[in-house]
Parts: sequence; C-alpha cells; structure tokens
Amino acid sequence: MMAQLSDDQIRRLRNLVDQPDLSGTRYEIVRRLATGGMGTIFLAHDNGLKREVALKVLTLPDASGALVERLLQEAQTVAQLEHPAIIPIHDVGRLPDGRVFYAMKYVQGKTLEEYRTPAIPLNELLRLLPRVCDAVAFAHSHGILHRDLKPSNIMVGPFGEVLVMDWGIATRQVRGVAHDESNPSGVEAISSSPEMTGHGVIVGTPAYMSPEQASTDGSTLDTRTDVYGLGAVLYFVLTGRPPATGGSSEEILQRVQSGQIKPPRARDPDIPHRLEAICLKALATNPFARYQRADAMARDLQLYLEGLPVSAYRESTFERIWRWIGNNQFIVIIALVYVIVRLFFLLWRGL
Repeated sequence: MMAQLSDDQIRRLRNLVDQPDLSGTRYEIVRRLATGGMGTIFLAHDNGLKREVALKVLTLPDASGALVERLLQEAQTVAQLEHPAIIPIHDVGRLPDGRVFYAMKYVQGKTLEEYRTPAIPLNELLRLLPRVCDAVAFAHSHGILHRDLKPSNIMVGPFGEVLVMDWGIATRQVRGVAHDESNPSGVEAISSSPEMTGHGVIVGTPAYMSPEQASTDGSTLDTRTDVYGLGAVLYFVLTGRPPATGGSSEEILQRVQSGQIKPPRARDPDIPHRLEAICLKALATNPFARYQRADAMARDLQLYLEGLPVSAYRESTFERIWRWIGNNQFIVIIALVYVIVRLFFLLWRGL
C-alpha cells in the first residue's frame, strides 16, 4: 500500500516537474516568480550578458501545439512593441527538455494593485495613467489589442516607471471602419482577426472586461474594448475595486453586459465630478459613447491633472469659477489681501 503524500510533498514534486532544463543555455534559474495560466515565470541569470532576466516557460502539456504557438505569438507580439511602457523581449527559443520559453526584462516593483494604498496621493496615482494609455495607444497603432488590462497587469517600478505587462491574450487586428447610427460618418476601428481569436471562447478577466468582450468570441472587438479596460483601471484607482464585483464569474459577466456598474462617487462622494465623468465615459456600455481612442482618454486625464476643463464633463458657471480660483490661489490671495488692506485704510481715514 502506497503512503499518501502530503500537500507540501506534492507541491515540491510539482515544482521539480515545472523546473525547466536550462543545460546548454546561457541561463541559470535563480527562483520562481509567478505561475500563470499556461506558463511559469522564473528569475534567471543571463550568463552571457551578466544580467538578471525573467524567463516565461510553457509548463502545461501541449499535445496539439496550440499553447506553443500562443506563447511564441505572445513573444513576437511584445517584441514588435518598442515602447518605454512595454516590457522588452530579449530572447525566444526552445529548451533542451523541449519546452518553449522567452526571456524578457526583469522588472522590480509593484503591480498597480499593490501600489495603490491610502498613503499614495490620488494625483500621484493618476499621473501614471496617461502613460498606460499612451502604451495602449502605441499598441493600437501597430494593430494590437491587449484585451486584459487590469491593475495586476500594470507594473510600477522603484523610480516611478510604468510598464504594461502580460500580453498573453493580445490579438493582432485588421483595420476597418465601424459605422453606427450615432456615428454616421464612421470611426476608424481595428477589429480582431477571427482566425487568431478562436470562436466561442471568451478570454479576459470578467471584472475588468468590456460588455462586448464578455458577450462575443472576440472577432468583432476593436480598440474601444481596451479603452473600457483603461476605464476599469481608472475605476480601481478611484475606488480600490473593479467596476463589477461579487458573485461568480457568470454573474459578474451578466452585470458587465447589462452595464450594471455603480458610479465611482456612489462609492466615494469625495471623488471629483470631472474624474468620475472621465471614468464613466471610458466605461460606457455602448462603445460609440466611449473615448474612441486611448490617447483621447490620456488627454482628458492630463487636462484634469493640469486643472483644465475635460471633454467628458460640462462644468457649470460656479464650477468654472471655483476651478479658476483653485488654479490661481496665489493671485486670489494677493487680491484679497489688497482689498482687505484698502478697506482698512479707507475705514481708518474715515475715523
């Protein structure tokens, strides 16, 4: 009769099985960093260039070769996106044990999910987001959708650098023009290539995915689905939670599809109206009601940070005056001091 293995023993055996064979390569494993859906990421030392890298190694059985193709596609996709906020790929290949891998820059830091704490001022968090939008817009300009934008896929480095991570379900696109009765002239769109997406499969993270991503196989998605993801990330920055929460994945998907999202100010009334408007515009259920491009959302965020009007929110006269006062506090204080001194002088002369 065989002795039953403990959970700890099973875990150690699984780690041994997952440990890649790097013999004959220039890499040497330092430690495991993370395990994902189809692969494991290891910290490794590159003996050729004398630096640390992150190795993503396929660890799931793959008799059909589909996962190998997907991992290679991920590496090739990211390698084409040379942008300061997108992690660079250094190498790709096959290990002596037959498993496919790619090597990328090792980034030390925290995910946005970890980085967002009450100790970090809101404006400091907001300054990160235009750079995330710019990286996504850059990918769109190269015909690539991320499709899984969320705080855990955004890394904040020790010097404030920002990196958009995990392009594992990114898809290459074909350009076209989308039309809608609310947009009769048409808007340039990038639609998913169906042969690369797979029909009947919904991929992504339910709490952060767009309604159209939650209800289709992905073949009709365009850049606005990533705009929704950016809005979901902004929602997290403002409230500390994703737009859709609670219940099973199926229940979350149903809420996303029906647009049942609580406005940010319903969770925290101190959130500025202009910020809520930017967030809700990006999260609009109808893609034509959203920002049509990621850089348009970046522009509104930057305008907010500079104390200027944003396209997503129509200010009242009082709000415009109050915003002007907030942006010109020094002038207002000088004017008030002058008026007070002048009144005091006039009253003194009248006595």
